[in-house]
Amino acid sequence: MIFSGNIRVNYTIPRGDIVSTSPSHHLIENWDPEENWDSGIAWRTLTISTFSMIIAFCVWFLVSAIAPKLNAIGFHLTKSQLYWLTAMPGLSGGFIRLVYMFLPPVIGTRRLVGYSSLLYLIPMLGWFFAVQNTSTGYGTLLLLAFLCGVGGGSFSGYMPSTGYFFPKSKQGTALGVQAGIGNLGMSIVQLLGPWLMGFGLLGLTWIAPQHTAGSPLWVHNIAIVFVPWTILATILAFTMLKDVPVKANFRRQIDIFTNPDTWIMTLMYVMTFGLFSGFSAQFGLLIENTYGNSSNLAHGFSNLPAGASYAFLGPLIGSLVRVVWGPLCDRFGGAIWTLVSGIGMALTFGFCVFFLNPTSPSQFGYFLWGMLTMFFFSGIGNAGTFKQMPMIMPARQAGGAIGFTAAIGCFGPFVVGVALSSMSAVAWFWICTVFCIVCSIICWIRYARPGAPCPG
Repeated sequence: MIFSGNIRVNYTIPRGDIVSTSPSHHLIENWDPEENWDSGIAWRTLTISTFSMIIAFCVWFLVSAIAPKLNAIGFHLTKSQLYWLTAMPGLSGGFIRLVYMFLPPVIGTRRLVGYSSLLYLIPMLGWFFAVQNTSTGYGTLLLLAFLCGVGGGSFSGYMPSTGYFFPKSKQGTALGVQAGIGNLGMSIVQLLGPWLMGFGLLGLTWIAPQHTAGSPLWVHNIAIVFVPWTILATILAFTMLKDVPVKANFRRQIDIFTNPDTWIMTLMYVMTFGLFSGFSAQFGLLIENTYGNSSNLAHGFSNLPAGASYAFLGPLIGSLVRVVWGPLCDRFGGAIWTLVSGIGMALTFGFCVFFLNPTSPSQFGYFLWGMLTMFFFSGIGNAGTFKQMPMIMPARQAGGAIGFTAAIGCFGPFVVGVALSSMSAVAWFWICTVFCIVCSIICWIRYARPGAPCPG
């Protein structure tokens, strides 16, 4: 059975799934974490794979850090084109997750993490060279944005792969740490972006900066700074990680689609992680186009907020809350917190609607705090949903369902980006408000109310 998801995934390697293979010093023979667990191997696997996952999420959100600066350095892209650029990693990431969820028992942990780390170099190096030439075509930029999706997609392989190494009693802690810390890559790349673009990196001062109306920018820095760390992750994976002899039956996994909770929980996860990841990717552009130098306020006001300076806050808050809220989900169950998340997100989306057509920069503080509160509630929901699934579904189906919902939720940046490029922000925020209300009602009826048919 394949496990994929974010946190608290209970996975035990059935004895029938342990297979004999040819001897290899990379393979751990007769591995059974419930009987003969080696904590050293397990925590080493968690550490190295989480290190690689941080880089993976930096790659996934690389475009969201670069896009707000492209026009400033000489590109001529419309608001719609910029939204599409930041949406593409979500589109590819979702499809790649559907593939990655089947890979852990096929290629093993060592090669999964090692080869994935190598793949991250492709979009990094591509963006490094692309932004140095403002005549780079929009089609090329779209392709490079699409390739960044491998960072988000690999998540659905890393999580079940790490789960093989831990007994059930420790998987909640292990996978919670991996998911929460790994997802911090989303905010790391956006936090470091504005700072790194302000000076020439050591050893790269021979590359001329891009010139703006204000001061020079080294936009290529954020695309190259993680390359040495990615190479290190590759070396660590191939030299220090091991594989466990596990196989999976594909036919047994696809019966998750006959369980209605698979589809209902997918709705819950789209509400929480889908909107969280989508607005995390678009947050910088949304600020820039609503309150920044690309907004209508630019015609009458100066010293407007820069979207790139605030973009890291959303994913940072959501990721940390997901880790912190884990013990509360263990104590009170996941359903009640998913319900709280949906209600909170609906209220904050509705609140932010009134600040999407500002008449003064002074309204920015209300919009910012409204959005940050939405990210807070989404983090609660991310913890709640993945506590629910192992509780409300048969053990054999829970892992596959988590993998599927994680893949669908990964389309969030694409859906949110396309929505913001094709309709007004006000209309999209009202749609999100109604969606969260509907999901909250479903959660209450099926999971959270007293006497619910599937308490989680």
